[in-house]
Amino acid sequence: MHIVLIEPEIPGNTGNIARLCAATGIELHLVKPLGFSIDDKHLKRAGLDYWDMVKVHVHENFQEVLDKYPENNFHYCTTKAPRAHSEATFQLDDMLVFGKETAGIPESILKANWEKCIRIPMIEGARSLNLSNSAAIVAYEAMRQLDYVNLQQVGPGPRT
Repeated sequence: MHIVLIEPEIPGNTGNIARLCAATGIELHLVKPLGFSIDDKHLKRAGLDYWDMVKVHVHENFQEVLDKYPENNFHYCTTKAPRAHSEATFQLDDMLVFGKETAGIPESILKANWEKCIRIPMIEGARSLNLSNSAAIVAYEAMRQLDYVNLQQVGPGPRT
């Protein structure tokens, strides 16, 4: 599975998503321009010591992602979509696409892929969720549908 962040702006969100990717084995794709340096201390702080567990890809633009992964299914996560994320059917190599914090996924991409757009249900008047929270919600729904493949499902028990 893959998480694609189009033009992320806040290093803490990207760091948290990197930690999510490390914990789940999901690959992280960052689409330029980035609102921070990959060496940013806030980015690294949010990801803590998990960065070596994350496979990170940096792309010059979103078209590069589409060209590199033509066989993968794309799910575009937006507050504008009529269909809930839990209604989507996920597969192991799917691309979960999120837009930048201040604007979301560009309208041109949404219009071209409307049937692949999904949203997280919220009460009326709620504008949006935090980007890293949204990525976690959608990623774990996808992993749940795949029976948490490759993830440890039972804890080791209490320490003695």
